[in-house]
Amino acid sequence: MIAGVHTQGEDCIELRRLFRYFGKTKAVHDISFSVARGHVFGYIGPNGAGKTTSMRILSTLDLPSFGDAFVDGFSVVNDPELVRRRLGFMPDSFGTYRDVNCEEYLDFFARAYGLVGRERTERLRWVLDFTGTVGMKDKPIRGLSKGMKQRLCLGRALVHDPKVMILDEPAAGLDPRARIQLRKMIRELADRGKTILISSHILTELAEMCDSVGIIEQGQLLATGSVDDIQRQRNQTRELIVRVLDRAEDAAAALKIHLPTRLAVELGTTADGSPPAEPGKIIVDGELIRFEFEGDVRDQAELVAWMVGQGFAIAEVQSHKKSLEDVFLQVTEGLVQ
Repeated sequence: MIAGVHTQGEDCIELRRLFRYFGKTKAVHDISFSVARGHVFGYIGPNGAGKTTSMRILSTLDLPSFGDAFVDGFSVVNDPELVRRRLGFMPDSFGTYRDVNCEEYLDFFARAYGLVGRERTERLRWVLDFTGTVGMKDKPIRGLSKGMKQRLCLGRALVHDPKVMILDEPAAGLDPRARIQLRKMIRELADRGKTILISSHILTELAEMCDSVGIIEQGQLLATGSVDDIQRQRNQTRELIVRVLDRAEDAAAALKIHLPTRLAVELGTTADGSPPAEPGKIIVDGELIRFEFEGDVRDQAELVAWMVGQGFAIAEVQSHKKSLEDVFLQVTEGLVQ
């Protein structure tokens, strides 16, 4: 890319074969992914996986050993100043001046970004209102709670109206209400067209908030895509729990024999439908029958209809698809560097 030339495209964040080594430690090793404009990308990995290093490179706070990254089409290597104008970075911890109030703190950074006059005044008013800190603008930062400090840090990252937001563990240490409010703010920013890369260990929130996720471990990207796509790629089964009012043992035995052939391998039956040499993955727990079910909702409906036709009194059916946390545990090994 020629310095200063903005390449057009839908992707607002792009990592191209990014490497970052610290001696023999491969903090980031050959990572490539992109985030479309207006999307929220969740960056997931254990501690020491390389998330913060990647985000620091994107934020022009570090340089890659090899490869490059682009923010709104500009290279972090060749055009760091142009990247910074388009980027808002919220680190996992940030420094403050204890005796400065919230409005003075935000005003300082607005001036640092070159905002002047009415533009700065209107921008400060919007940021205070959006982050819910307008009522605390005169309060010293040292008196703020953890949640309010996080809001202020988000406001600092927003004060120059960046196109791209990099948020490193923004929900760490927040109470449930503060996390819900932060999640709503992030989704609203995405709806306004901002592209957001966010790291978090609270995977249930990322699953609700993000358009796509990437799972990283030991500096390598193991999986990327929408949450549903990764779930489908990594897990083709779901747990099915059927509650029968009586004859649970008979129902379980019938399931082993009469399930569709395409489900035979997972459930432990043979291809011709005869009982296997060893019991399949069917567990009887009182009235409940639990088993790994490979098939879609139509297959599930056909299975329940068949059981009713066989005279079993079906009282309840539960279908549990593995969550993002389940997939994360399946993909990663808990390794650190």
